[in-house]
Amino acid sequence: MPAKTPLLDTVRWPADLRRLAPAQLKKLADELRHETINAVSVTGGHLGAGLGVVELTVALHYVFDTPNDRLIWDVGHQAYPHKILTGRRDRIRTLRQGGGLSGFTKRAESEYDPFGAAHASTSISAGLGMAAARDLKGERNNVICVIGDGAMSAGMAYEAMNNAGAVKSRLIVVLNDNDMSIAPPVGAMSAYLARRISGRTYSRMRKLWEWTAERLPKRVAQFIRRAFEHSLGFVTGGTLFEELGFEYVGPIDGHNLGHLVPVLRNVRDNGKGPTLVHVVTKKGHGYPPAEASEDKYHGVVKFDVATGAQTKSKAGAPSYTKVFAQSLIKEARKDKKIVAITAAMPAGTGLDLFAREFPDRCFDVGIAEQHAVTFAAGLATEGFKPFATLYSTFLQRAYDQVVHDVAIQKLPVRFAIDRAGLVGADGPTHAGSFDVAYLACLPDFVVMAAADEAELVHMVATAAAIDDRPSAFRFPRGEGTGAALPTEGKPLEIGRGRVLREGTAAAILSFGARLPECLAAADDLAAHGLSVTVADARFAKPLDRDLVLRLAREHELLVTIEEGSVGGFGSHVLELLAREGALDRGLKVRPLVLPDTFVDQDSPAAMYARAGLDRKGIVATVLSALGRPLDARQVAGLR
Repeated sequence: MPAKTPLLDTVRWPADLRRLAPAQLKKLADELRHETINAVSVTGGHLGAGLGVVELTVALHYVFDTPNDRLIWDVGHQAYPHKILTGRRDRIRTLRQGGGLSGFTKRAESEYDPFGAAHASTSISAGLGMAAARDLKGERNNVICVIGDGAMSAGMAYEAMNNAGAVKSRLIVVLNDNDMSIAPPVGAMSAYLARRISGRTYSRMRKLWEWTAERLPKRVAQFIRRAFEHSLGFVTGGTLFEELGFEYVGPIDGHNLGHLVPVLRNVRDNGKGPTLVHVVTKKGHGYPPAEASEDKYHGVVKFDVATGAQTKSKAGAPSYTKVFAQSLIKEARKDKKIVAITAAMPAGTGLDLFAREFPDRCFDVGIAEQHAVTFAAGLATEGFKPFATLYSTFLQRAYDQVVHDVAIQKLPVRFAIDRAGLVGADGPTHAGSFDVAYLACLPDFVVMAAADEAELVHMVATAAAIDDRPSAFRFPRGEGTGAALPTEGKPLEIGRGRVLREGTAAAILSFGARLPECLAAADDLAAHGLSVTVADARFAKPLDRDLVLRLAREHELLVTIEEGSVGGFGSHVLELLAREGALDRGLKVRPLVLPDTFVDQDSPAAMYARAGLDRKGIVATVLSALGRPLDARQVAGLR
């Protein structure tokens, strides 16, 4: 007999899914899970979160009329199954690749992605905005926000819920509880209660009670209302959400389509104001290697589907993150005042290593970067030496706190900024493009960038020694250059760079981890008869004034290079040169920065090449500025 056509092959769009019988949904979910696993085994990416919401994804697209009904995935890293069901299955093995699908939701990619995301806790605010717009237009579509329990540690989620409870627009929030265990046991009874609470009978009873309460004396009505809400919360766990103005439904088993579909239908058909549906899922569900993994395969490289074994990269230099963590541990052994703060990224920032040795001096505050920064400021007021350790892209979320709570008060908070520059497969949402520009403009801030892992060791020691003002040091993602590591860090002289190679025709002044490319470019330029000075600025603020002016005075051309946006290091150099009159003497200056656009995902090498921040780009810039441009064939031939 011929093999039956897989159900997933018949579902290209959600409209196809909605033509299936309810009894077919479990088979579809099984096939969708298998397709997701196979796709990510090829591309790498976020796996566990997507596996945890396979049934929820099927149920949401089955019950709601997407894309007319707006479905918003908080963060978006769990949306791979959603992408498969929304016309992108044929491209799913291009995830996170150059020219391929984004690893997150992206408006430009599909009408089924009504809001782009990659940072947590934005979905409810965006959804409420969409609901308010719908109401203003007099339309009736649904808005559904799916947010994880981890994202509920961010204040923004509660700000949005508080506003939604006051506005009372019709909004559905699905709380995907997969980690924090905030739910009571899930089973037949809880599913039964959820169906009852979301159903018409309960809704009518509640409206009747509210109508009655309005006619009772105020004190009596308040007493009964509190008793009613707290009794409901005792049964369901929803007191907090009810207090915020949401009708609470749940908890329900997020892997049981027989529970999910009727509850979501009830909520769709009966909801008037904001409703929260509490769904309990398991990260990595349905794939044993992911279920057994400590992080549930949150992020993976390519792997073998049969065994779950991930492809091991060739042994090389230690990662910058590991070098940072080990350096901070060494400094903390010498100084009991050193403490470390992370915002839900202990492993990603290396602070899991720090926490093993100093559990009482390491603080994970959850997805709450604003709180992390002001918490660090509070520690600093009491004489401690806090290292606020965040990805560059996430530090953006706390900029007001950096300015108001740290910089204005001149508190010695140390910002360890990981993932500086372009980060590859995660794309523009996770790029560390702007921190130099937004930190170096602040008075009395010390801003450093490590050229290699040895310099990073010294910058950790430097930050530990700065007691009179805030400081920051940045370093990229991935492996170091292989530089020999010092046995211990030595504090650098503040605002002093270093010259690595002396030349006469042009000077290249590097800030950050492009220094190896600058040295390689100098080798190529020497082959063209050009002697080039290469210097490492080390500091964007305070600038090494003497070094910059010396390079300007002794060379016809000065090229600055950095892994950051316009407005950063190069802009500060130009401002100094203009103020000192160096530009009036005919000096040529070429600042090389990231392009004034958001750079889509690719390998970091390809991204930097497109930005002109690799060896070839530097050579071409120098030769062009000196009137000796190469043709395309000559540039391609550079080693």
